[in-house]
Amino acid sequence: MTTSILVIEDDKIVSRLIAEHIERIGCAVQTAYTWEEAGRYLERHEPELVLMDVRLPDANGMDMLPQLAAEQAVIVITAYGSVKDAVKAMQAGVEDYLTKPISLDELEIVIKRTLDNVTMRAEHLFCMQRLQASESKKYMVGKSPVMQEVHHLIDAVAISDMTVLIQGESGVGKELAAKTTHERSNRSKRNFVAVDCCTLPEKLFESELFGHERGAFTGADRQKKGLIEGAEGGTLFLDEIGELELALQAKLLRVIETGIFRRVGGTKDLPANVRVIAATNCDLEKACQEGTFRSDLYYRLSAFIITVPPLRERREDIPELVEHFVRNRDFSRRINTTVSRGAMRALMAYDWPGNVRELKNAIERAIILSRQTRKIRPEHLAPILTGSESAGSLTLTFDREPSLAEVEGKYLQLLLTKYSGHRSLIAKRLGVSERNIYRLIEKHRLK
Repeated sequence: MTTSILVIEDDKIVSRLIAEHIERIGCAVQTAYTWEEAGRYLERHEPELVLMDVRLPDANGMDMLPQLAAEQAVIVITAYGSVKDAVKAMQAGVEDYLTKPISLDELEIVIKRTLDNVTMRAEHLFCMQRLQASESKKYMVGKSPVMQEVHHLIDAVAISDMTVLIQGESGVGKELAAKTTHERSNRSKRNFVAVDCCTLPEKLFESELFGHERGAFTGADRQKKGLIEGAEGGTLFLDEIGELELALQAKLLRVIETGIFRRVGGTKDLPANVRVIAATNCDLEKACQEGTFRSDLYYRLSAFIITVPPLRERREDIPELVEHFVRNRDFSRRINTTVSRGAMRALMAYDWPGNVRELKNAIERAIILSRQTRKIRPEHLAPILTGSESAGSLTLTFDREPSLAEVEGKYLQLLLTKYSGHRSLIAKRLGVSERNIYRLIEKHRLK
């Protein structure tokens, strides 16, 4: 987007010369000859930079600086410069203080330096936020066929700016899928801002998302930019969007459709240069039928859907996930922990209702319990083993009425997957000999 600059200068010749030079360096420029004109423009627009003469026909610019500099970057230009006014201007928050006559080349250098500084401050804040995030949360681990399909869908949609809806159970890694989409997009060098739609009350959520103007409500003593502006040029991730109130759904739909928004208590239409990715663990189509979710917003979000599978449907990824969590843990890094075969079989056999998040917590707990032996054994996974004994269930699905042999083969295949091909364990579960299990594997040509 083109950088916009407002020039507030009552000398029309000087104003025109400055404006023409700014246009030559590739910026959009608007001029105002009085504070009243500038005020009308600022009510509806928000330029990246303001160049201001402090001696105006209808106002003393020095009195306006604190409020103006709190909302925009400001460079002061004056023919009546003094050390006292320069100090006062800097204390008010201006970026630079220039005295007339000024060289246009010098002005160009100051403008570029100021814009660079504003950008660097925003990028510094972004980098600090990213450094605080755990490195282990940046990657999607797993090479199973279902995960390869997820990566294929992400690659297909990442290069566009299309709105994406990510579906999946709690704990499957929907935010990781959103981050991966962002990292593979053309917006990867800008901010990824995540918003949890179910933890903030309606009024606070609106202020956090859109920001607010000074005086918008009790306690709003200054302007606050929202998360949409924080994600400028990048990606806005709305987690658990199914929990969003209907009134906010309507406002979000307007942002997606028009690309503009207003801060709470504001009258300016501001550009929303963000790519929206939403996630949910509920059935939004059913929520539309029940009237708890807007159908027009759902149709807009569901233009491209990515479904992240539960961990029980990609058990072959468990060993790689376990290795990843052991290697990237945030504690006891000097202890070289390994996982025994028995423990891995128990991990593969469990259904993981909490998905990848539950697996991560289980591994971290086991590392703490196994510190003396440096090897995770089945006894360190006692809660998991207990759960797998009672909670695990198998579901057989067919697109027609199956034969008895087909049911037998399907059931055996599910058990082989669940228990990682451990024939003696499967035989024990079925109450038959291990030799009989081997014969059934050969009969149904299973791996």
